[in-house]
Amino acid sequence: MIVVTGATGNVGRELVRQLVEAGEQVTALSRRAPEGQLPPGVRHIAADLAEPAAVRPALEGAEALFLLVAGEEPQGLLKEAKAAGVRRVVLLSSQGVGTRPDVYEHAARFEAAVTASELEWTVLRSGGLASNAYAWAEPIRVHRTAAAPFGDVGLPFVDPDDVAAVAAAVLREDGHHGATYVLTGPALTTPRERAAAIADAIGETVRFEGQTREQAHAQMAAFLPLPVVEGTLAILGTPTPDEQRTGPDVEHILGRPARPFSAWAHRNAAAFR
Repeated sequence: MIVVTGATGNVGRELVRQLVEAGEQVTALSRRAPEGQLPPGVRHIAADLAEPAAVRPALEGAEALFLLVAGEEPQGLLKEAKAAGVRRVVLLSSQGVGTRPDVYEHAARFEAAVTASELEWTVLRSGGLASNAYAWAEPIRVHRTAAAPFGDVGLPFVDPDDVAAVAAAVLREDGHHGATYVLTGPALTTPRERAAAIADAIGETVRFEGQTREQAHAQMAAFLPLPVVEGTLAILGTPTPDEQRTGPDVEHILGRPARPFSAWAHRNAAAFR
């Protein structure tokens, strides 16, 4: 049995589906009940990763754990996992741990705890997710506009379904112990190009509106800690060569190229109509 934390998120929801299709028993763990039905046979448990003891019932009988960076007690979560008999843990972390460890210190602490554990471990460092474009869903639906800073700076955003597919493979296959994989899309896309891809997907004109750094900072600071805001804006505006590199790990693990942003936009066009 495989436990998926964050099972209602953009990666976790798809991961649950893929694991069930592969014939695995799955326990879906999230803070709230999922919207809509889970695949048949999936057990859901509501728990907060900030309280390791609350996760204990979900881990009973599990062999593998898909773990998000959430809460403040990675050692406590891993202790519960080991006590329950879990032998394999796959951590979804951030590419920023490798490129900006001072900003992504929270994720770095989770990585350190996982790699120091006695469990079989793999770390997935995800680049920016294509699903971040959901932030444009309402303004595109209502005004056919998409606003972002640094409109012509490209980054290799990765499809969350590809992240889920990599996680499903690593959770089920041997040979990944001790590996850290960096997951990116196949090409750089700019905010302007991503807005155009969504416009093409919905068959409507979408006007791209450039934001100043200050405007973006004020918007992001409403829901993110200030160090994360600063780090995110630095990546968006002045990415390092590593942050703009398209890596081979998705194709290496899945045996096919990573999906482009345009494919994500067409699959999720209904959110923007």
